[in-house]
Amino acid sequence: MKKLAFILSLLIVSSCAKDNSNFTLKGSIKDLKKGTVYLQRVDDTLLVSIDSLQINGEAQFELHTDLEGPEVLYLKLDKNGQESGVIPFFADQGITEINTTLKNFYVDAKIKGSKQQERLEEYNMMMDKFKDKNLDLIKNNLEARKSQDSLLIDSSYKEYNNLILRKYLYTINFAMNNKDSEIAPYLAVSEISDANVRYLDTINNALTPEIKSSKYGKVLQELIAERKKQ
Repeated sequence: MKKLAFILSLLIVSSCAKDNSNFTLKGSIKDLKKGTVYLQRVDDTLLVSIDSLQINGEAQFELHTDLEGPEVLYLKLDKNGQESGVIPFFADQGITEINTTLKNFYVDAKIKGSKQQERLEEYNMMMDKFKDKNLDLIKNNLEARKSQDSLLIDSSYKEYNNLILRKYLYTINFAMNNKDSEIAPYLAVSEISDANVRYLDTINNALTPEIKSSKYGKVLQELIAERKKQ
């Protein structure tokens, strides 16, 4: 009886959370038979769970929360007590759908949802190209070191520094071109927080009033204020 009462209380709490939510994450994980999925957010630099669901035989899931505004959330899979991966995505009020596989939980993820997510995926596509180029530079640097060719070593370092600069400039440009989206301050604080403060200021000054008052808009202003104190 006690066990039944406990289960019923969990169902009631889950039902209330669903009724009070304005955001739903649903989807499926191909080949998953048993495990637990978690909906998480960053709270004081730590990932904390805000909803969860045990999966037993069903690959589909549905999670809920209440959003004050657009923010990056995370879908985590725990299988047999071991973390199988985390999928970040930009959430907004309404429904986001994530379909993926157990084998390649992060890589195979297909996300359909907010307009902020679409812009984040556009940005990530370019970042993948930068990562590929970086891997090529690492390979060239190792070969130069192996042959002890000082000219090639210096050249690879210069190419690496130029790549980092291009990555920063692309991020600044992307943020400026999306000044009416929460993606702009988010990228500023998550990707280039150590950039020269004048660039962060430029992004902040370009933001629309609505975006300035958003979660990441406020974080960006706090970051700039802190950087100027240093």
